[in-house]
Amino acid sequence: MKFSLWLPANLPWNDLRTAATHAAGATSGAANWRGLWLEDHFMDNTAEPNDGARGECLTQLTALAATVPDVRIGSLVLGNTYRHPAVVAKQAAALSDISDGRFVLGVGAGWQENEHRAFGLEFGDVPSRIRWFREALQVWTSLRDSARDGSEFADFDGERYRLEHASLNPKPHATLPILIGGKGEKVMPKLVARYADEWNMWSTPDVFAQKNRIFTAALEDAGREPGSLWRTTQALVFFDDKARAAEMGAKGRPAIGGSAGELVELMGEYAEAGVDEFILPLTTIRDVAKLNDLGDRFLTEVAALVP
Repeated sequence: MKFSLWLPANLPWNDLRTAATHAAGATSGAANWRGLWLEDHFMDNTAEPNDGARGECLTQLTALAATVPDVRIGSLVLGNTYRHPAVVAKQAAALSDISDGRFVLGVGAGWQENEHRAFGLEFGDVPSRIRWFREALQVWTSLRDSARDGSEFADFDGERYRLEHASLNPKPHATLPILIGGKGEKVMPKLVARYADEWNMWSTPDVFAQKNRIFTAALEDAGREPGSLWRTTQALVFFDDKARAAEMGAKGRPAIGGSAGELVELMGEYAEAGVDEFILPLTTIRDVAKLNDLGDRFLTEVAALVP
C-alpha cells in the first residue's frame, strides 16, 4: 500500500511550500510520500459567515508543481460547480505540463452550500449536481482523450455544458489521471466505472470494504478489470488516542486511533479491504513544524512498517 499526505490549504504560500518541500524529501526505510493533496474550498463549512483564509486550489497546485519535485500533486477534490469543466480541463493540461505528468485531476459533484451562496455560485439540488457532474466528466474525458489520440478537437452538446471544436494545447501528458471522490451507492459507482482512473472516499476499513464491493461490481458490469481502478481513502488519525477517534466517529467523521502498532494493524486492514493508497489528512494544522513532525512520525512509525 502507498501513502500520501493531505496538506492544509489555509497556509500562507511560503509555509505551504516549506511543508510540501519537506514532505517531498521525507523517507523512512522504503516508505515515502507518493503524493501531496489539497482541498478545493473557499471557506469553512459553518452556519455563520467566515473568511475562509484559503488559497485557491489550482493556483496553489500550479505553484507546487513548479517548485516541489518528484511527488504527485492533486486536488481532493475540485467541486464541479465552482468552474466550467472546459476551463478546468485547460488548467489541468497546463498543470500536467508544468508538473511533468505528476498532476492528478481529482473531482467531485460539489456539496458545500455556504460557499455557493457566499460566492454567488448556482448550487442546485442533488439530482441537478449529479447530472452536471456527469456532463463535466464527459467534457473532461472528451478533451483529454482527443488530445491523446490526435483528433485534436472535441464537441459536446449537453443540458448544461457545450463544446464546439474545443482543444487542449498544450496537451496533457500521456497520463492525466481523473480521480472521482464519492461514496454514493447508486449513481457514483457507475460514474467511477465509466470515467475514473482513481477513486477516493473517507472511510474506516470496514466501511471501505463494504463500499469497495459495490464499486468493484460496477466495474465488472461495465466490462472493466477491477485492477484498472486505483483506490484511495483517508480518515482522521489520532496517535495514542482511541477515545478521540471514537468521539469523531460518533460525529460522522471517519477516524482511527491507537498506538503506532495498532495503526500499522489498521493499515493492514485497509489493504485487505482493497485500499491501494492511504492519504493522511493534516488539514487543520497551521504550525509547519508540528505538521512536519506529525507527518514524519506517521511515515516512520506506521507507513514504514506496513508490509
